[in-house]
Amino acid sequence: MEMRSSRLLQILLLLQTRRQLTARELASELEVSLRTIYRDVEALAAAGVPVYADQGRAGGYRLVDGYRTKLTGLNEGEAAALFLVGMPGPAAALGLTEQTSSAELKLLAALAPDQRDRAGRLKNRFHLDMPAWYRDAEESPYLAAVASAVMEDRRIKVLYRRWEAPREVERTLEPYGLVLKNGTWYVVAAAPGGVRTYRVSNILQLAPTDEVFTRPDGFDLAQRWQEHLDRFESERFTGAALVRISAGLVAGLADLSATLLLKAIADTGVEPAADGSITVSVPIESIGNAATGLIRYGNLLEVLEPAELRAELKRLAESVAALY
Repeated sequence: MEMRSSRLLQILLLLQTRRQLTARELASELEVSLRTIYRDVEALAAAGVPVYADQGRAGGYRLVDGYRTKLTGLNEGEAAALFLVGMPGPAAALGLTEQTSSAELKLLAALAPDQRDRAGRLKNRFHLDMPAWYRDAEESPYLAAVASAVMEDRRIKVLYRRWEAPREVERTLEPYGLVLKNGTWYVVAAAPGGVRTYRVSNILQLAPTDEVFTRPDGFDLAQRWQEHLDRFESERFTGAALVRISAGLVAGLADLSATLLLKAIADTGVEPAADGSITVSVPIESIGNAATGLIRYGNLLEVLEPAELRAELKRLAESVAALY
């Protein structure tokens, strides 16, 4: 009986949010038979829910216009999950502070007293801090405008600062979605040349337009972002360096957030030498980038190959010595 009640509520909420669904679509969504959907819809109608069926090829089940249920059906775990995903910082950055507070009040009002108590405890005992250590969240003055364009499917014209010359370029973007990673906002957008990822803080100027675009059918923001990350990682490293890590440094790598060195040790599974040192191959982006990253370990790490990297480290060390 409890399972059927839950399914009836799901049907009601699905019709309320998606407006119209066929019996086959409902059956697929709920993983039940068509016969079960027919019986459930009849049960809803018998209970006084104004659900009816539109006939024809484009037909399906729908609720009478204007009907909204006030029943949330949230159990304790679902209520907890909603409060745990609340992020006041990002909501404020998107200009949604008032809406977030309003939604939280409505959610609390819909919960039973014991659920409200638990939600309050969760809010005060868990906090999400998005930026990484040793850095603040980036200032993105045009974030709210980008978010508005994302929601309304409207094109924006931007002046964008990029890494390669020419540094400042004008672009007309069709923003599909926003992603927050380690305190930095990125917008996934279509532009001449295809869909790309842009750092919102690098937008120097923004002009909204009244031009509406049509986003591709089936566009999946999470999947697109993962593809971007995979491509970035595959293109990021152009070579490798063979390094000898001293026993003292090996013991302290976890505290230094030395991700690449730790991953290299874990991936190769090498055993320490007699003196406790470990020799591994580490991926590098470029000679210059690797030198500035590795020199911070001083004499606790020795680069064995390539010779160009050894020479660059020697040059950097000599220039520092000459300065002091």
